[in-house]
Amino acid sequence: MQATGVRDSETAKAVGLAAATMGANLAAVGFTVVFARVLGVDGYGSLAALLNLTIILMVPGSALQIAAAREGTLGRLGVGGELVATLDGWTRQVLIGLAGVTAVSIAVREPLAALLNVRQEWAAAAVAPTGTLWLLLCLQRGLLQSTRSYGAVGLNVILEAFGRLVLGAAFVVAGLGVTGAYLGTLASFALAACALAVVQRRRLGRATGVGHPLSGLLRGAGVPIGALILVAVLQNVDVIMARHALDEVASGVYAAATVAGKAVVWIAVGLGFYVLPEATHRAAAGDDPRTVLVRALAVIGAIAAVALVAFATIPALLLRVAFGAEFESGDSILFVLGMAYALLAATYLAVQFLLGLHRRVFLVALGAVALAEPVLLLGADSIESFAALVLGIQAVAAVAVLMLCVRRPAPPTVVTGFTDSGSARAPGRESTSAPLSLR
Repeated sequence: MQATGVRDSETAKAVGLAAATMGANLAAVGFTVVFARVLGVDGYGSLAALLNLTIILMVPGSALQIAAAREGTLGRLGVGGELVATLDGWTRQVLIGLAGVTAVSIAVREPLAALLNVRQEWAAAAVAPTGTLWLLLCLQRGLLQSTRSYGAVGLNVILEAFGRLVLGAAFVVAGLGVTGAYLGTLASFALAACALAVVQRRRLGRATGVGHPLSGLLRGAGVPIGALILVAVLQNVDVIMARHALDEVASGVYAAATVAGKAVVWIAVGLGFYVLPEATHRAAAGDDPRTVLVRALAVIGAIAAVALVAFATIPALLLRVAFGAEFESGDSILFVLGMAYALLAATYLAVQFLLGLHRRVFLVALGAVALAEPVLLLGADSIESFAALVLGIQAVAAVAVLMLCVRRPAPPTVVTGFTDSGSARAPGRESTSAPLSLR
């Protein structure tokens, strides 16, 4: 009974984080709908260009969140007051960097705007500072994940997402136009970071001792950064290649259909907040971490099954209600794309699992698929064959990565890790297990 209660509790944490991320992405959909209507085609085109560059700059921060969650879970960044000292030191470094980045961005705002082909110079100047604030937010979330404060992380994700919408709308109403819509993102990141600083202080107390330098985390972030870039390619390159392989109308219909199909991927991102630190924790404690991945895959599978039923039975209705009658022709590919992105969601969870175990051989398989996808998609001669190719590519990626998760890892040795009960070991006390392998 007790074991069942623990399993139910762990599943509830996973579902909670998934729900938080789904809510955040629903807010992102609302952001798209609202500002596309308010700003018009040209205005929203400029905003999209600004946001696309921002997303690229956000990849290192997202990767460092993974690294911080993993290293913090293993106790390598300290516990209690030492962990707070670590985060305080990182915060000072990022804020100093933010000041420098802001000064440079203001100075070069005109060429930045020209590079993006937008008229909003001050919005262009805000892109790099926004990426820097995202880095701080990710470091905070990563360390809170390592303390298993999943509720705080989930609520913060929702706060940030809805903050973007509300603050951006407020700035637009104030007459700031595209620049205001974009600055809503920067302001939301800043408020979310301040909120997490308060949560950190209440949960972990004051800083004690000497924190761990950010440079050490940066040195170990190459694999997470590479992994997230490859996943981003698998998630987005099909929409880009559709504009080369299909005509303008078909590529637009395809892009709209992917928005519906990718809903399950958004949920997987939330589950990833749970999978990585829990897999690390269980492996460090000598337990089988694969149960974490199985539980997350079960959640994704159940959600994907419901979505696929809808995609198979009422695809035209879904596309008409969401995007308009002109997109109904995508009904022939919605089910296929739903399956493709369900597989991508599984791939994402497997990547988070493998990162939590310090494995990296999966980068070879993932990289090969990511490189092959654009070339293969150019061979499509219709929207249906294009979607079928995407499904095949995602299936290959999922099988390749999930196969690497099958074998149970050897129990690790950590200098600062966890006892079998999950409590932190004192520094200098080793377990009798074998070390985490870097494969």
